[in-house]
Amino acid sequence: MGRPLSPREVFLALVNGVAEGRWDELPWLYAEQTHVMHPFDPRRAPALRTRDELREHFRPTGASPRLHRRAANITIHETADPEVIVAEFEYQGTVADTGEPFVLPGIFVLRVRDGEIVSSRDYFDHLTAARIRGQLDGLVAAVNAAPTPST
Repeated sequence: MGRPLSPREVFLALVNGVAEGRWDELPWLYAEQTHVMHPFDPRRAPALRTRDELREHFRPTGASPRLHRRAANITIHETADPEVIVAEFEYQGTVADTGEPFVLPGIFVLRVRDGEIVSSRDYFDHLTAARIRGQLDGLVAAVNAAPTPST
């Protein structure tokens, strides 16, 4: 068996795997026990903590429109910690059924140990993501229905 993938290689495998729809491969980029958060998610979904939860997260649904996309404008920042990178990128593409173009920016802060993601904070434009998937009304309804935190 060869050397484990570097954090840079794992990130590139992740974003290109998403862009190419290689859903069955993506969970294997993560450690069995991991911690994946989406801090800007308006629904405040809980962290994904296991490879099985990620397998479910990446499972395609027939309800979402098909997207043609590619990862672009990738900038990877090394940090003082060799396990941690900060990666800026965007998915550029079109909604297959309508031809509507989109750009979906993102920033990932990844910790990769022995070639597996052990933690990730994924920052996305969730409004654009919901709009291109035809789910904006549902997102707005879920946010409006959520209880307001007390101060």
